[in-house]
Amino acid sequence: MLPRSPRKKLSIFATPATLEQYSFLIRLFIEEFFHKEPTVELDTIARQILGLLQRDGRLSNVALSEQVGLSESPCFRRVKRLEESGVIQGYAAVLDQHLLGLTVTAFVQVSLERQPDTTAEFIRRVVDEEHIVECHATSGAHDYLMKVVARDVAHFSELCMERILRFPGVRHVESSFSLKAMKDSRMLPA
Repeated sequence: MLPRSPRKKLSIFATPATLEQYSFLIRLFIEEFFHKEPTVELDTIARQILGLLQRDGRLSNVALSEQVGLSESPCFRRVKRLEESGVIQGYAAVLDQHLLGLTVTAFVQVSLERQPDTTAEFIRRVVDEEHIVECHATSGAHDYLMKVVARDVAHFSELCMERILRFPGVRHVESSFSLKAMKDSRMLPA
């Protein structure tokens, strides 16, 4: 039998920077998963209503009630309950970004300096920038993933160089362009 090599004791909290990163991720995890309202119990009819309204938010109560097999009043009350509980957060038109001249979609990964003062200002600037249509706090090598739409590559470059890179606390940015959307759906499984 061969002698075992001595094992090094590894600590996940090896450096102050690592400790700060873990602390940040733990705070995000706690905020995201433990401060949420409990999920809403949905029966089969509620799920049918949600599926139909996601496909067509302009569906009349008469048509909706016929499709789910309820009379109009109970169907209306169910939709109202789904709205009041927050499951249905609103109704919106789905726009064609290409017909609006926004031909470029890019995904931008952003890493921030670890300064608590700049994070709030960074988020405020992201919220105010209309070309950033989504922004997610992420785990992994980067802090945020943003979906950005632009007229063309030159416009995206301007957005990136003149705006995003100038947001407070931005340390590093990487971007990838979407060549083709294989699936682009806002529908959630009901």
